[in-house]
Amino acid sequence: MSNEILIDAARQEETRVAIVKNKRLEDYDYESSSRRPIRGNIYLAKVIRVEPSLQASFLEYGGNRNAFLPFSEISPDYYQIPVADKQKLKDLEKNDSLVNLEEDEITEKHTSIDNIAGDPLEESKVKREKPYKVKYKIQEVIKKHQIVLIQIVKEERGNKGAAATTYISIPGRYCVLMPNSGRGGGISRRINNSQERKKIKKIFEKLTIPSDMGLIIRTAGG
Repeated sequence: MSNEILIDAARQEETRVAIVKNKRLEDYDYESSSRRPIRGNIYLAKVIRVEPSLQASFLEYGGNRNAFLPFSEISPDYYQIPVADKQKLKDLEKNDSLVNLEEDEITEKHTSIDNIAGDPLEESKVKREKPYKVKYKIQEVIKKHQIVLIQIVKEERGNKGAAATTYISIPGRYCVLMPNSGRGGGISRRINNSQERKKIKKIFEKLTIPSDMGLIIRTAGG
């Protein structure tokens, strides 16, 4: 297996990086000296438009363009519904996606939104399926001018604004904390040594993690 990291720094104003595995492009990113990257940044944003046809909203957060927030990335915490219904949704959310530590792995799901917490989450993405959300449509629970806390998961590119989520992820060196998501957690598949996994699993089971939070153990991140 041939792995390469190709770096193009020929232009002073921009550096481009490509990751190639077996002569196939796996990932590509760039950084401009005139524009600082914002992926991973957390902002207090305001809903300026709710788009029923897209089941998404557009947010003003201080960027060059409005951010895009799909309904699937909106926590029930922000739903403008009766408190009892909101609590029921949150309870269902937790029960639907509690980590099965017997399986000892994070459920993977392909998604168009980049993950912000580093390599372990890029190859072991937290499942975020919400069948219990079918009851609602975005225009019924999210309103114009509503204030939400978001995290940028994909940079602005071309004419497209940044993509955002309300599920915050805070990456550390060996773990990722998800302070408002009790539905995700486990051990990254990149930790493939069976003995090491068993050891980490025992430590993980001893941790006291609030029910409304999630935690992922990963390989060392930058």
